[in-house]
Amino acid sequence: MTWQLRVDKSVCGATGMCAALAPELFVLDDWAEPVKPEIEPDEIALDAADQCPMQAITVLADGKEIGPRP
Repeated sequence: MTWQLRVDKSVCGATGMCAALAPELFVLDDWAEPVKPEIEPDEIALDAADQCPMQAITVLADGKEIGPRP
């Protein structure tokens, strides 16, 4: 199973928190972007989604949203 990372560019504030927390998963340019749209399951991806102040990051597993966590 792989996870999918999505960043909603329309709400991304480009704070860089995700890239600082998980530089292997996210890069920051004008906004945050996943390094790869599909990754092996990694708890740090969920942490990055949880920590995003704009809640712009979504983590999906088999098409089901698993992050950010409530």
